[in-house]
Amino acid sequence: MATAIGAPPSASVYNRTTPARSADGADASELAAQAERIVASSLATLARAESVSLRMRQRVRIGDRVLVGTGRYLQAGRGEEQRFRLETTLTCDTESFELTEVSDGLFCWIHRRIGQDGPEFQRIDVQRVRARLEELKVADPSETAPYLGGLQRTLWWIRQWFWFDEAVTGEIEGRPVWLVTGKTPPAALGNVMPSLVESAARPEGVRPEELPDGWPWMVRLYVGKADLLPHRIEFLGIPGTRPVEPAEVEPIAVIDLVEIELNGPVDAATFFYQPAAEGLIDITANHVNLLAPLRP
Repeated sequence: MATAIGAPPSASVYNRTTPARSADGADASELAAQAERIVASSLATLARAESVSLRMRQRVRIGDRVLVGTGRYLQAGRGEEQRFRLETTLTCDTESFELTEVSDGLFCWIHRRIGQDGPEFQRIDVQRVRARLEELKVADPSETAPYLGGLQRTLWWIRQWFWFDEAVTGEIEGRPVWLVTGKTPPAALGNVMPSLVESAARPEGVRPEELPDGWPWMVRLYVGKADLLPHRIEFLGIPGTRPVEPAEVEPIAVIDLVEIELNGPVDAATFFYQPAAEGLIDITANHVNLLAPLRP
């Protein structure tokens, strides 16, 4: 599912009539354009690979609880032939969250289990999603993964909701990276949270302490300079029960993508998924009705 959030608000760096400038003289619009290009190139690199195999390490903080977990992502093929499988688990002392998303080319299967509750089984008809994308005149309706699930969906969701305005050089585990930062346009926050409409209209926009616990105020992507692949995703905010005092934002969720291998062999059986029919819910109609083009 995708929700169009429109053009950046007039207060954003994208539309300033008197651009701010960095230490080397680059104006804010130039910095933002560079940051957006890096993120777009990273997504394209992932989507166009013949195959992708990687593992995930995750840490999420909500209030006083810290959940840690691992995951695995596999992808093979391009366009209409592309398949993917995402498996993640997050746990803490009292809770556990499991998610599996598999696209076999015909259906996208979704399995969730939260704590001790029974599992949820859902499916989405890939062909109907592709047909809807054709109606919406998206650039390439054969690329359905960003509208279905898996790692591509996660990264496109980030790009949909966070507008990137800066990219600086950095390093992660000895690897040179672009550290790209982005924030959600204030108007978009006001659209999804009516209580923030007045705050969004201020010149400075919404402050991080005004967001609900667990809602990120900023995102940081670590994109490899050599491979243009994402290696870490950090969501930053102010944790704690609301109301909370103003403070520096800190990571509230971190996803490390490790052991990345491109264009290696992938067993086709990986993408076979056939859950029991009992409890299975087809959510295609609702999913298709909510589709909207992702921002270019």
